[in-house]
Amino acid sequence: MNTVTPVGRFAPSPSGRMHFGNIYTAVLSWLSVKSAGGTWILRIEDLDPQRSKLEYARQIEDDLRWLGLEWDEGGLDGRGGHGPYLQSLRSGIYEECLSKLQSTGLCYPCVCTRADILATQAPHESDGRVVYKGVCRPQRFPAASPEADGASVRIAVPDIDILFADRVKGLQSVNLARHCGDFVLRRADGAWAYQLAVVADDALMGVTEVVRGDDLLLSAAQQIYLFNLLGFTPPEFAHVPLICNSEGVRLSKRDKSFSMEYLRSLHSPEEILGMVAHSANIIDTPQPISLAELLSEIEHL
Repeated sequence: MNTVTPVGRFAPSPSGRMHFGNIYTAVLSWLSVKSAGGTWILRIEDLDPQRSKLEYARQIEDDLRWLGLEWDEGGLDGRGGHGPYLQSLRSGIYEECLSKLQSTGLCYPCVCTRADILATQAPHESDGRVVYKGVCRPQRFPAASPEADGASVRIAVPDIDILFADRVKGLQSVNLARHCGDFVLRRADGAWAYQLAVVADDALMGVTEVVRGDDLLLSAAQQIYLFNLLGFTPPEFAHVPLICNSEGVRLSKRDKSFSMEYLRSLHSPEEILGMVAHSANIIDTPQPISLAELLSEIEHL
């Protein structure tokens, strides 16, 4: 029987120092792929030039190495055969994928601002999810002109359910039209949208599994849609619960008490790994544990 060697990835944004939630996801991603003898990629998602800084990317690498989380491909030195591993250097790749999507006739220009879109949301839509109502959507497809000066490029989605089995959340059914809406591939300022970039990267880097926070669960449906349109095989998804603070609010890079700078000043790598393992219900108490011991625990689960 042929088996596929798993390829996982950790893809942080270098917009600040990592916090415990980022490390939680990184460790689970590393454990998942390494317990199956696979490859772990470090990709730097620096699509936002205003927030992304090289110094933060260096700190990400330093924090991962301090914990013992070595990557097989990627990082700032770009080792591996699927580079570059910084999204800011992959614009030509995204251009090719956008051109292929435009050839489907499903792409169209959109001049709506975020304020315009928010103004169309119903009062009950208060979960932070913004669904585009199709103001600029053409009456007929294929769209006559997929691009226009000063406009973003959107892709139309059908009124269909995307089904996928999440390794954590179980079987999922997401209606693209109701829960996502037509979404942006390239912004009006020329910046590449996350959905297009992550699909192109995961596909061309051979990623077979994606472990990430469950705030991106709906994104999986949009990405599967793009994978299929581009002729790629979607990876398996595992959306893990977000880590929250004592008030029940998801961690952010503003939570200094959970930042790696603060945690490293108080704890050893083994203590932090123990906290991660306990939070993930791998061990019963948050006791210090090495990566090798943690890997052994995973292999015996």
